[in-house]
Amino acid sequence: MAKYGFIEVLEQEMDKIFPFDYEIQWDKKNHAVQLSFLLEIANQEQVALLDEEDQVFAEELLLEEALLFVNPAKSRYEERDYLTVIPYDPKVGFSREFLAYFVQFLSDLAQDGLDAIFDFLQDEEAEDFELEWNHVAFERGLEEIEEGRTYPYPRY
Repeated sequence: MAKYGFIEVLEQEMDKIFPFDYEIQWDKKNHAVQLSFLLEIANQEQVALLDEEDQVFAEELLLEEALLFVNPAKSRYEERDYLTVIPYDPKVGFSREFLAYFVQFLSDLAQDGLDAIFDFLQDEEAEDFELEWNHVAFERGLEEIEEGRTYPYPRY
């Protein structure tokens, strides 16, 4: 496990409870780990929607979101491109407890987001939908966990 560090632990925790499709991408050159997930929604009412490229569609709705774990000293990224960006210390990484909490928080957010999308599709006056990471709630929850052994940034 030491070879893969926190990425392997993150994948184990995701496999335990995360109910949606996801992908973990390790960008070694950028010292970053991207976690993407996909929410699929059947558009049964065939509500006409406008995507990011201003194309109208009424089929199944796919919402892909991404989060990024970064080394603040080495990673390059545009924060606005991600649901959230979480910095790490390469020698310390993250504890299993932190990652388990992170995955539970993300799972709850994704499930709430799925519910909100259904509400959005029902509301004729709603103009747009965006999933938002609540930094304050996340940090508040972190205060409650007791962290143990940490898993560093992976070695390759």
